[in-house]
Amino acid sequence: MIEFLFNLDREVFLFLNNLGTESWDGFWLLVTKQFNWIPIFLIILYLVHKHYGWRHALLIIGMISLLILITDQTTNQLFKFRFERLRPGSDPSLDGLMRAVKTSSTFSFISGHASNSMAACFFLYTVLKTRVKYIEFMFLWPLIFAYSRIYLGLHYPGDILIGYLWGIIMALLVLKLYVILRDKYFPNREEIDVVGHVKL
Repeated sequence: MIEFLFNLDREVFLFLNNLGTESWDGFWLLVTKQFNWIPIFLIILYLVHKHYGWRHALLIIGMISLLILITDQTTNQLFKFRFERLRPGSDPSLDGLMRAVKTSSTFSFISGHASNSMAACFFLYTVLKTRVKYIEFMFLWPLIFAYSRIYLGLHYPGDILIGYLWGIIMALLVLKLYVILRDKYFPNREEIDVVGHVKL
């Protein structure tokens, strides 16, 4: 079963990676850089401030910072440094079969880009979903962001999917801490708990 999943992961990767062309390489190299997503982050910060005020926004920003720190460190310590899975572009068995647009000497499983982006996105979605229309479109961010890693030859689809799952788990844990702090420091406001119920 494990061998079947690894082979499937490899075949899906090769299919998606080989959809790329040189004319699109520059675009996906821009997409994969976190710095280039700053305008999206600024819009999200504006929405948080608009709907919660600056004091509560600082709590949310602090929770997201903590979430990213925890997710990033656990991604490395619990997964990458233990499984030591080679990135596709570093795997000699894939020479001549894939497009290695970008290479890295670090390990592949799981994707830090996928886990971090999904963790932040899931947290913000949970906090904003009853206040901002169409906030679910925010999930396009981790989807596009993570696909860039497959396109460039840096991650297998399995790295992305498990990274997503790990990001959601970490977000759920930090959301519980957020609710405790929110109820302590903002007890008189109508708020939304982690499962979407209104608290008065």
